[in-house]
Amino acid sequence: MFDQVLPSPYLTGAPPPQKKICVVGAGAIGGLLAAKFALAGEDVTVIDQGTHLAAIQKNGLKLEWHDGKVQTARMKAVNKPAEAGKQDIVVLAVKAHFLDQVVRDIDSLLGPDTIVLTVQNGLPWWYFQRLGGQYDNHKLDSLDPSGVLTKHIDPKRLIGCVVYPAAAATAPGVIHHVEGDRFPIGELDGKETARVRELHDVFIKAGLKSMVLPDIRSEIWLKAWGNLSFNPISALTHATLVDICQFAETRALAAAMMKEAQDIAQKLGVTFRVSIDKRIAGAEAVGAHKTSMLQDVEAGRSLETEALIGSILEMARLTNTPAPAIESVYALVKLLNKVMLLEGGGVKVEKIGKAA
Repeated sequence: MFDQVLPSPYLTGAPPPQKKICVVGAGAIGGLLAAKFALAGEDVTVIDQGTHLAAIQKNGLKLEWHDGKVQTARMKAVNKPAEAGKQDIVVLAVKAHFLDQVVRDIDSLLGPDTIVLTVQNGLPWWYFQRLGGQYDNHKLDSLDPSGVLTKHIDPKRLIGCVVYPAAAATAPGVIHHVEGDRFPIGELDGKETARVRELHDVFIKAGLKSMVLPDIRSEIWLKAWGNLSFNPISALTHATLVDICQFAETRALAAAMMKEAQDIAQKLGVTFRVSIDKRIAGAEAVGAHKTSMLQDVEAGRSLETEALIGSILEMARLTNTPAPAIESVYALVKLLNKVMLLEGGGVKVEKIGKAA
């Protein structure tokens, strides 16, 4: 369960002042946030490209909520940071493997106090930054191989965020919300600062749920726990979450991968607030949802292999923890990604029509 912590300065009658918010990547989650923030009166700019950008520029961003409510949010939409100007909040909402491309020009968005919020799936490149202890500032080569992220983004700007909603970009300029509205956040060093409380209120003002956590990394692991297992299994089998959880062999495989990940995380001081069985039950309850990685396979997009799986294997090596199930699934997904990129296409299971 996620209980909204009250009182919040906004909920007690003092809404935060309008913020300039730039969302880099207006896909499923970036688009959802951009639309919600804009509808709440924030000064929102999105950075995107192609037909999606053109549709937002022409018609605004259409948000279809799971209960049938449809709203269109108007916002500035550009294709490069230089056109957006300085911001109060920058939300990095592209997939993890595109971050190195977008941060090269991020300086044009950053004023002296600009916050950078990361909403990627899997473990973040900044995981060890401002952590303290044995692994403080260790660089994750799987997530920042060139060092460009570490170089271009001062870790003092960063606030971590865990994304629980499921959504999909169903057409250019259209975001469909499937379920969920929780966005817990936290400073990298665990402190409850004025800026993280204010960011919390920006989420609340937008009609979303948030909570300031003293240990954002444990919450990141809780989400990554499911992404690590369900995403690649769905990508390889084309099964939805409920199907994976109700098929004995894949349920057992997911549990084995999660146990290995738990062993790694615990060596890094992470605690899990739910059991493996409860985490799997949570995924099963989402129903016939295609994971983001399966959506990418069907669309022929490059996969989040390193953020979701490779980074956890790097931590397994760092902590000297065996992870044979994770290694096996990683090998298969990595090869699938290579084949798709070489062939320039996706893979989709479709019903075979009757012969004419």
